[in-house]
Amino acid sequence: MTLPFSQSCENNKDPILSIVCRHFDKAGNVLEIAGGTGQHAVHFATHLPHLHWQSSDIPGNLDTLRPRITLAALPNLPAPVSFDVTQERFDLAPVDYVFSANSLHIMPAAAVTHFFRHLRALLKPGGTLCVYGPFKYEGKFTTDSNAQFDQWLKQRNPDSGIRDFETINALAQEAGMSLLEDNAMPANNQLLVFRKSGTP
Repeated sequence: MTLPFSQSCENNKDPILSIVCRHFDKAGNVLEIAGGTGQHAVHFATHLPHLHWQSSDIPGNLDTLRPRITLAALPNLPAPVSFDVTQERFDLAPVDYVFSANSLHIMPAAAVTHFFRHLRALLKPGGTLCVYGPFKYEGKFTTDSNAQFDQWLKQRNPDSGIRDFETINALAQEAGMSLLEDNAMPANNQLLVFRKSGTP
């Protein structure tokens, strides 16, 4: 059986894990948004057995996400669920942690706003959000390759593209979160860590 595979996920899963493990340190429930090939879900659930890792993706991507998770058969990694951030209603319970990688620049700009708006209900008080991917700062790309990547994204979908850090930070603040860390990562990416106000 040939599983869906992303080389970038294979390359970045350990650098991401080294940071996520510091913040997702207590037993709890994780919602992964835009689980993709499932490589992150399987890797993180394997190395973080104290977490119940629920991966999700839009309905059209579940056939890509499901096979690796099913094959792994980990006790803390259930079958993936359907979740589209643009939907107004959902039956997902609030969680302690939310993780998403390489999603904010793929989804349309309006969906990014929905992503953070939903975290008001989805993320428990005191909960932690980790988002991984490329970002611009003060409207400027961090590298020429990211600028070229942004052009490629916009050719596929004019509403996608590398997001401004300042916009993401403002949306997080509106959702009751504050920035804890902005970590430089391999391949011109960042891992942003936010904490929601309140006591768990």
